[in-house]
Amino acid sequence: MARRRQRNDVTPHHVPDGVVLDSGALGAAATGDPRVRAELTLAEQLGVAIHVSSVTLTETLRGHRRDARIHALLAGVVQHSVTPALGRAAGELLGRLDRDDTVDALVAVNAEVIGRRVRLLTGDPVDLRALTTGMPNVTVVPV
Repeated sequence: MARRRQRNDVTPHHVPDGVVLDSGALGAAATGDPRVRAELTLAEQLGVAIHVSSVTLTETLRGHRRDARIHALLAGVVQHSVTPALGRAAGELLGRLDRDDTVDALVAVNAEVIGRRVRLLTGDPVDLRALTTGMPNVTVVPV
Protein backbone atom coordinates (compact mmCIF):
# COMPACT_ATOMS: atom_id res chain seq x y z
CA MET A 1 0.00 0.00 0.00
CA ALA A 2 1.42 3.36 -1.00
CA ARG A 3 2.03 5.91 1.74
CA ARG A 4 0.47 9.30 1.43
CA ARG A 5 2.86 12.18 1.70
CA GLN A 6 2.10 14.57 4.49
CA ARG A 7 1.59 18.17 3.45
CA ASN A 8 3.36 20.87 5.40
CA ASP A 9 0.98 23.69 4.59
CA VAL A 10 1.19 26.87 6.57
CA THR A 11 -2.07 27.29 8.42
CA PRO A 12 -3.35 30.52 9.99
CA HIS A 13 -2.60 28.95 13.37
CA HIS A 14 1.10 28.84 12.48
CA VAL A 15 1.43 32.26 10.86
CA PRO A 16 3.07 34.73 13.23
CA ASP A 17 1.42 38.03 14.09
CA GLY A 18 4.72 39.78 13.60
CA VAL A 19 8.47 39.46 13.22
CA VAL A 20 10.74 41.64 15.36
CA LEU A 21 14.35 42.42 14.45
CA ASP A 22 16.94 43.28 17.06
CA SER A 23 20.13 45.09 16.07
CA GLY A 24 21.96 41.87 15.19
CA ALA A 25 19.13 40.73 12.93
CA LEU A 26 18.74 44.16 11.32
CA GLY A 27 22.46 44.31 10.59
CA ALA A 28 22.41 40.75 9.24
CA ALA A 29 19.46 41.60 6.98
CA ALA A 30 21.30 44.65 5.66
CA THR A 31 24.33 42.53 4.74
CA GLY A 32 22.16 39.89 3.04
CA ASP A 33 22.41 37.09 5.60
CA PRO A 34 20.51 34.19 3.96
CA ARG A 35 18.70 33.06 7.13
CA VAL A 36 17.39 36.54 7.90
CA ARG A 37 16.49 37.20 4.28
CA ALA A 38 14.55 33.89 4.20
CA GLU A 39 12.61 34.89 7.34
CA LEU A 40 11.82 38.31 5.87
CA THR A 41 10.82 36.87 2.50
CA LEU A 42 8.47 34.37 4.14
CA ALA A 43 6.98 37.11 6.33
CA GLU A 44 6.39 39.25 3.25
CA GLN A 45 4.75 36.35 1.38
CA LEU A 46 2.45 35.68 4.35
CA GLY A 47 1.62 39.35 4.86
CA VAL A 48 3.27 39.44 8.28
CA ALA A 49 4.55 42.83 9.45
CA ILE A 50 8.20 43.32 10.37
CA HIS A 51 8.84 45.43 13.49
CA VAL A 52 11.83 47.34 14.85
CA SER A 53 12.17 49.26 18.10
CA SER A 54 13.69 52.73 18.03
CA VAL A 55 16.40 51.47 20.41
CA THR A 56 17.42 49.02 17.69
CA LEU A 57 18.03 51.99 15.39
CA THR A 58 20.23 53.54 18.07
CA GLU A 59 22.36 50.41 18.12
CA THR A 60 22.70 50.06 14.34
CA LEU A 61 22.74 53.47 12.67
CA ARG A 62 25.97 55.44 12.77
CA GLY A 63 25.57 58.15 10.14
CA HIS A 64 27.77 56.35 7.60
CA ARG A 65 27.11 55.52 3.99
CA ARG A 66 26.69 51.86 4.89
CA ASP A 67 23.55 52.91 6.81
CA ALA A 68 21.85 53.24 3.41
CA ARG A 69 21.15 49.48 3.34
CA ILE A 70 19.51 49.67 6.76
CA HIS A 71 17.44 52.71 5.72
CA ALA A 72 16.29 50.80 2.63
CA LEU A 73 15.10 47.92 4.83
CA LEU A 74 13.38 50.29 7.24
CA ALA A 75 11.16 51.61 4.45
CA GLY A 76 8.96 48.52 4.78
CA VAL A 77 9.20 48.05 8.55
CA VAL A 78 6.92 49.16 11.39
CA GLN A 79 9.05 51.31 13.69
CA HIS A 80 8.10 51.55 17.37
CA SER A 81 9.00 54.37 19.72
CA VAL A 82 9.87 53.66 23.32
CA THR A 83 6.87 54.88 25.27
CA PRO A 84 6.74 55.42 29.03
CA ALA A 85 4.63 52.25 29.32
CA LEU A 86 7.23 50.18 27.44
CA GLY A 87 10.00 51.74 29.53
CA ARG A 88 8.21 50.80 32.75
CA ALA A 89 7.51 47.26 31.51
CA ALA A 90 11.17 46.79 30.52
CA GLY A 91 12.36 48.13 33.87
CA GLU A 92 10.01 45.83 35.76
CA LEU A 93 11.19 42.89 33.63
CA LEU A 94 14.81 43.68 34.48
CA GLY A 95 13.91 43.94 38.16
CA ARG A 96 12.06 40.60 38.19
CA LEU A 97 14.93 38.82 36.48
CA ASP A 98 17.74 40.75 38.21
CA ARG A 99 19.28 41.71 34.86
CA ASP A 100 20.67 44.91 33.43
CA ASP A 101 20.45 44.55 29.62
CA THR A 102 18.16 47.53 29.04
CA VAL A 103 18.09 47.55 25.24
CA ASP A 104 17.32 43.83 25.04
CA ALA A 105 14.56 44.25 27.65
CA LEU A 106 12.98 47.04 25.58
CA VAL A 107 13.09 44.86 22.45
CA ALA A 108 11.58 41.93 24.39
CA VAL A 109 8.64 43.89 25.82
CA ASN A 110 8.07 45.48 22.44
CA ALA A 111 7.83 41.99 20.90
CA GLU A 112 5.44 40.86 23.62
CA VAL A 113 2.85 43.54 22.86
CA ILE A 114 2.78 42.95 19.08
CA GLY A 115 0.63 39.83 19.11
CA ARG A 116 0.03 36.26 20.18
CA ARG A 117 2.67 34.70 17.93
CA VAL A 118 5.79 36.79 17.46
CA ARG A 119 9.16 35.73 16.06
CA LEU A 120 12.05 37.71 17.54
CA LEU A 121 15.10 37.46 15.30
CA THR A 122 18.25 38.13 17.26
CA GLY A 123 22.00 37.96 17.24
CA ASP A 124 21.86 37.62 21.05
CA PRO A 125 19.68 34.55 21.68
CA VAL A 126 21.02 33.77 25.16
CA ASP A 127 20.05 37.13 26.68
CA LEU A 128 16.76 37.40 24.80
CA ARG A 129 15.70 33.87 25.72
CA ALA A 130 16.38 34.73 29.37
CA LEU A 131 14.29 37.90 29.05
CA THR A 132 11.39 36.25 27.23
CA THR A 133 11.10 33.18 29.48
CA GLY A 134 7.74 34.37 30.79
CA MET A 135 6.51 35.44 27.34
CA PRO A 136 4.96 32.34 25.71
CA ASN A 137 3.87 34.39 22.69
CA VAL A 138 7.48 35.29 21.76
CA THR A 139 9.74 32.81 19.97
CA VAL A 140 13.42 33.75 19.95
CA VAL A 141 15.09 32.88 16.64
CA PRO A 142 18.91 33.05 16.56
CA VAL A 143 20.45 34.55 13.44
